[in-house]
Amino acid sequence: MALSLLRPVARSSRRAAAAVRASVAAQARQNSSFTKTEAPLETPEDWTNFQLERAHFKTLLETFGEYGSTQTRDNTFQPHHTLHRPVAPSDITMSALLASGAHFGHSQKRMNPNFVPYAYGVRAGITIIDLDHTLPLLRRAAQVVRGVAARGGSVVFVGTRTDLRSAVRLAAERMGKQGYHVGERWLPGTLTNKVHMFGPEVARDTQVIPDLVVFLNPIPNIHAIRECALEHVPTIGIVDSNVDPRIVMYPIPANDESTRTAELVAGLLSVAGREGVAIYQEEQARAAIAASKRSRSREPLA
Repeated sequence: MALSLLRPVARSSRRAAAAVRASVAAQARQNSSFTKTEAPLETPEDWTNFQLERAHFKTLLETFGEYGSTQTRDNTFQPHHTLHRPVAPSDITMSALLASGAHFGHSQKRMNPNFVPYAYGVRAGITIIDLDHTLPLLRRAAQVVRGVAARGGSVVFVGTRTDLRSAVRLAAERMGKQGYHVGERWLPGTLTNKVHMFGPEVARDTQVIPDLVVFLNPIPNIHAIRECALEHVPTIGIVDSNVDPRIVMYPIPANDESTRTAELVAGLLSVAGREGVAIYQEEQARAAIAASKRSRSREPLA
């Protein structure tokens, strides 16, 4: 008896489900046919209505467009811009340093006593680096790189951590033939034992010692800094709160463990070096033109 009562109920539920599926399919066909059979512009009235609707939409955009946002992917900061779109030294701001995390130092207990002039304070046991000192020192380092490159000098970017290899490589590529990079490991004796490293002929005929070295992580490369000091090579380095700023000639107090900070510093210095390379090339071209004019003036007249 119970089974006979349940049979009509099951049949009615199946009929209702089939009716729902049929209505959904009909609605989908109707929507697809509506999108496909859009009325074309056949009469002048249709064309006039189309122009009025477009003018109305344009008026709405012009009216409310000034209240919307004008930020796009091109005019806003992106994390990869420090690596592929470095800023010029004249455009660097404290907000860019702050966004890259350059103000974070090490624990207060690990702060070097000689770093005290560059420390802003302590927050939650972490030393905060004073960016008011970092910004002018970074611009001073950029002027040094530009001056060395403008005189035809070579600059070596050193970053031996895995995350710094792309930064030093791109920085050296921006300077062309005057830029070099070390991304794996600084071989001991590269500068102090150049005859054994490169051979007597190369050491005698080629300039092996660079004119400037930039260190993105100075502590793991302290032996390279010692070699630069012995060979009287000026050095630039990112100095954290646990490092003595006197180990390099031009210190930049910042977070040396932040990849974005290292990319920002390397990119900015490479842009300054590229400007110096352009100045050097212009001077070489002017000197070549002047030399050609002097040689022509010395030629005897026929």
